[in-house]
Amino acid sequence: MPVARPEPSAARIIAHVDMDCFYVQVEQRKQPELRGVPTAVVQYNSWKGGALIAVGYEARKYGVKRSMRGDEAKKVCPQIHLVQVPVARNKADLNLYRNAGSEVVSILARKGRCERASIDEVYLDITDAAETMLSENPPEILESIDDEVLKSHILGINEDRSKGENVREWLCRSDADRRDKLLACGAIIVADLRMQVLKETEFTCSAGIAHNKMLAKLASAMNKPAQQTVVPFSSVKGLLATLPIKKMKQLGGKLGASLQSDLGANTVGDLLQFTEEMLQERYGINTGTWLWNIARGISGDEVQGRLLPKSHGCGKTFPSQQALRKITSVERWLNDLCEELSERIQSDLDQNRRIAQTLTLHARVYKTNDSDLHKKFPSKSCPLRYGTVKIQEDALKLFESGLREFFGSQRVEIQGNQKNGWGVTALSVSASKILDIPPGTCSILRFFQGCESSSSSPKEAGNENIQENVPPFSPSGSESSLGQNQAKPQKGSRREESGINCAKLVLNCEQTRESQDYKGKGSILRFFKVSNSSCSSSKQVDDGTTQAPLWMTPSGTKNCLGSNQAQELKVSSQDDTGNNSGRPSLVKDLQRRPTWNYNIDEIDPSVIDELPPEIQQEIRGWLHPPKRASTAKHGSSIAHYFLPTKKA
Repeated sequence: MPVARPEPSAARIIAHVDMDCFYVQVEQRKQPELRGVPTAVVQYNSWKGGALIAVGYEARKYGVKRSMRGDEAKKVCPQIHLVQVPVARNKADLNLYRNAGSEVVSILARKGRCERASIDEVYLDITDAAETMLSENPPEILESIDDEVLKSHILGINEDRSKGENVREWLCRSDADRRDKLLACGAIIVADLRMQVLKETEFTCSAGIAHNKMLAKLASAMNKPAQQTVVPFSSVKGLLATLPIKKMKQLGGKLGASLQSDLGANTVGDLLQFTEEMLQERYGINTGTWLWNIARGISGDEVQGRLLPKSHGCGKTFPSQQALRKITSVERWLNDLCEELSERIQSDLDQNRRIAQTLTLHARVYKTNDSDLHKKFPSKSCPLRYGTVKIQEDALKLFESGLREFFGSQRVEIQGNQKNGWGVTALSVSASKILDIPPGTCSILRFFQGCESSSSSPKEAGNENIQENVPPFSPSGSESSLGQNQAKPQKGSRREESGINCAKLVLNCEQTRESQDYKGKGSILRFFKVSNSSCSSSKQVDDGTTQAPLWMTPSGTKNCLGSNQAQELKVSSQDDTGNNSGRPSLVKDLQRRPTWNYNIDEIDPSVIDELPPEIQQEIRGWLHPPKRASTAKHGSSIAHYFLPTKKA
């Protein structure tokens, strides 16, 4: 539901930049011979020439529309050029357009806080740049104004005289209020940015400039292509008075239909006749306030300052004739979608140091022998595990879980190649809740570099330099960000056994080198006996004992774990009496067995199966302790893995 946010007291200057028929422009840049001729981009589909996803302005003059198929477009405009979207895994591959959009974003971000809303649209907060221009070089003292600025559309100005003269007069008014002066500066700044985009990328774009995101978005679509529209505060009421309800963002669905049928409000301006209390009574306090605000052009939504997407998604639709009716068909398509998703989130991790937290599956499913056509297939989510195979496994489990819930039975048939009583017309998987890895962090697996046994082959030893400079490992432990042809851990090695979820175990320090005194496999502590780490390293004290690093303590002032990841590894040092000593050491004497504390609520059950077999049983005992207290078991335990290797 919409969220009502009050506008800040200080005036803001917000621009919404929308690329003009972007997919067509990208293809025309690749093939310059297509410039100026009717062109459309077609999504991969063999039925009736494919679906049009973008139609150039030259083709629109002939009546070609996005709702048409390729064959129909050719009948309307025989000379049209249909360019097919790149294809990968039997579906459209939009990476070409995503990368082109990133070029534009990098230019727009030079002048203010930038929020990438989609592949081809961006919000830009240029308040600071406008304030600076107004104080140092206001429009009224400019000797000349660029022609692109004079082409601007200013809502509410007199159109009797030459448009350029009217725009110049409005921009250069010395008696204008501060809000309009800032808008004038914003118009000049945005026009300059649009020209930079054209010069550096060959793409044209349109823009809306207003005091909030809502009005800027409405304005950017009013005059296209390659134009900009300015919305002064005095023109807001006139703009919304005739704006159809369905044209307003978030009013295109049930809420907008309810406003039309229940209140008789066909335009946004019609909402002015209702008090805030009346709207709150019918639609709830928050939604009612939001409706009251938008009728007056009020919106407090801020530009988020996000250059990267907040989620990654891959989907595929299957028209009724092509609906998936077998679980094997669903699994095959899920595997393709998950493979693409895995590549994209891994690329995001490698390039931008961001980790996705949640995997979500959406589907459209119908029952072949049921009159209940309104029941929707439930969306399902789970924690995201990096690695193509793991994402594929989890996505299939999510689908099966959703299918059982959809049928309201745990015994619904979902196995095998046989046709069942359902069909799938759309599938999609997405990765969301993407978090930045704090600067300077690295995976805990970096501490395991070179930990193969001393019997490693010369060939493995020759890869030491390569492994020493590898990028952070992927969060699953099953597939790293290394290329497939690069070094992989040997089967049965400690590194493979300890396939811990690295997204939750990152250390805020530089890469630590293993001490030459420790060879082969043994306690994890040997990986932290270093002398030149940028973190608080282990150091010798006067009595010959080893003091553990500061970051190994639960309450030290320095903590090399990220704020979210630190909870995954909590180790407390205790003194001889069993009380917390508060000292920044893990153990006082390496000859003594340390006492380990843990918090059951902070143990992630999903990673237990990835731990060494010897300690799985012990951890499960923590989560599900026996009814009667059991005596301590001798032999392998989790504490054993954190003791130094005894020398022979």
